[in-house]
Amino acid sequence: MHRFFYVILLVTLCACATKPPAPISRVPPGNLNLAEVKVQPNQHISSEVRWGGTIVKVENKAEQTWVEIVQRSLTKDAKPNLNSKSSGRFIASFPGFVDPVVYEQGRLLTIIGNIDSELIRPIGEFNYPFLLVTVTSSYLWPKEVEYVRQEIYPPPWWGYDPWPYYYRTRPHHHD
Repeated sequence: MHRFFYVILLVTLCACATKPPAPISRVPPGNLNLAEVKVQPNQHISSEVRWGGTIVKVENKAEQTWVEIVQRSLTKDAKPNLNSKSSGRFIASFPGFVDPVVYEQGRLLTIIGNIDSELIRPIGEFNYPFLLVTVTSSYLWPKEVEYVRQEIYPPPWWGYDPWPYYYRTRPHHHD
């Protein structure tokens, strides 16, 4: 009986294993990280990478859109890990128009693409070296929803509320 329980538990846990979304599931061969490429960027032109991070801004141009991203390491499911240290910023170049309302500041984005060149662009008064990556596929992660517990009725006069119907949860969107 115990073996049956463990088999069911194992199958359930395996079913819960996370996989990357289809557009970004493939890891390019020799996938370099941003810190490695920044040391000698010209040696890595045309290299294919899978990078991700937090969107800083979107800049639409005549034929393409540049999305500036603060790089973060990726988890097993290829989602940017907000708790990881960043190696810097890069620009993801999309063909055509990308809506800045959809790809808004703070959203998480993972891309697969080829390193095109290094650009020097200002961040404030500092000239920063960005790597430009031409995007071949991408995944914009859904906004995170956090549920918070909110008191909807005042607690009883004795200050302790043993009944859960005094509380409800509601979604809280991070802005």
